[in-house]
Amino acid sequence: MDQKKAPIYDRMLEHRSLGTTSFHVPGHKAGVGLDPLAIDILQTVMSIDLTELTGLDDLHQPEGIIREAEQLAAGCFGADHTFLLVGGSTVGNLAMILSLCEKGRENLFIVQRNVHKSIIHGLMLAGAQAVFLTPQVDGATGIAAGLALCDIEAAIRQYPSAVGVLLTNPNYYGMGIELDAIIDCVHAQGKPVLVDEAHGAHYGFHPDVPRSALAAGADGVVQSTHKMLTAMTMGAMLHLQGNRIDPSSVRRHLSILQSSSPSYPILASLDLSRRQLHLHGRSLLDKALEAVYRLHQGMRQMPWYQLVELDTSTQAYNTLDPLKLTLSDRTGTLGGFELQHQLEQHHCYPEMADPNNVVLAFSIATREQDMDRLLHVLLTISTEFSLDKQQLAGPAEFAKIRCAFEYPTISHPVQFALYTNQPTDLAPPLTTLEVSIEEAVGHVAKQVITPYPPGIPILYPGERVSAETAQQLRVWVRSGARIHGLTKNGNMLVN
Repeated sequence: MDQKKAPIYDRMLEHRSLGTTSFHVPGHKAGVGLDPLAIDILQTVMSIDLTELTGLDDLHQPEGIIREAEQLAAGCFGADHTFLLVGGSTVGNLAMILSLCEKGRENLFIVQRNVHKSIIHGLMLAGAQAVFLTPQVDGATGIAAGLALCDIEAAIRQYPSAVGVLLTNPNYYGMGIELDAIIDCVHAQGKPVLVDEAHGAHYGFHPDVPRSALAAGADGVVQSTHKMLTAMTMGAMLHLQGNRIDPSSVRRHLSILQSSSPSYPILASLDLSRRQLHLHGRSLLDKALEAVYRLHQGMRQMPWYQLVELDTSTQAYNTLDPLKLTLSDRTGTLGGFELQHQLEQHHCYPEMADPNNVVLAFSIATREQDMDRLLHVLLTISTEFSLDKQQLAGPAEFAKIRCAFEYPTISHPVQFALYTNQPTDLAPPLTTLEVSIEEAVGHVAKQVITPYPPGIPILYPGERVSAETAQQLRVWVRSGARIHGLTKNGNMLVN
């Protein structure tokens, strides 16, 4: 197929050029009816904000330009089938899970514990059970990364009826694992591997970037094309390969889950992002990685900042996305949320923070001047807080500092009920009480409790709240994190 084409975008422009008169939705009529306050900014995009008109195809039953765009995307990313998503990776994760579940059967999944909350919501919607496996933790940073192969093997032996295995790779910090051995192990038992690769849409398009989950043999892969590539927000893709997942079932569930009025600008941006990546991805990544190298060179002049780098001594991860930078203050003066605040005061906005770290996301659009500005701001913050005059913590001391702000997913198995390798039905309690975090200890959680970002749940519905979990949650709250699932008073809903 001709990867130079962008069939959705091209047809939208063609339709606009006809000088049509709109007697259809949307009501803004190609931007003509916009509020004058917004017309200068939005009218150009709104002029191609169309609907399922003759010649513009239908996302829920694609036969024309959308089908062609999906086939082009499959060819670009190496999939057998690709689905364009206008509801982000969230809707892709939901559809993957639901498409594997059968009514009247015990639908049990083996699940990496530090998955995105959309995976949990998919399991809840499916009425499925989950066996949660503890991820490996990087001792130097306290960050939970990927699963160990031996844990996957043991879980499959213990639960041979499992429907499939759900993984996240890479994590929000860009840490990942080589998936080949895990996928081979799961496939040997005839089961599919589903990978949430939301942060890895650029994987496999440059030798200095990790391989993609599809290249490793995953059966279903969800990618947020808007996160690390150039699609509009909410634009994502779901890729399938092999015969372990029925594409017609996926299409059926996507039709249920996605809007019946999908955004054509988002669809066009997905089409264009694929075209750009296929034609120019290598050269664009070359430039982005040159900018990253420039940043790392500059950071060497500021040793009071700690960067997460690929560490061959850890088993928690063996791949690291160069377009993610995890940054912390080695002096212990600034926690992650405070460092984020200081960066924002200087108009540099990171992707997220946790109690220890700030995470910055780069992309093929990142320029060297962006890195120069970041270096200048970091140096300014250093001066404002005299970081260059503070004593730097050594590796052991630095690790102790981090232990005080332990990442929620790394508790010992005994401390988290869901870590006991027992099936969990994720059912919330029938009765509800609103209590403080301290008073919640010993009760069963009713809602998913999630710091967002990164969107990795601390607690699931049906999970008993331990003292350790409550302490971790208090750390996140005190540090300034946004917590989804707490009441407006900062309390919890429990049994």
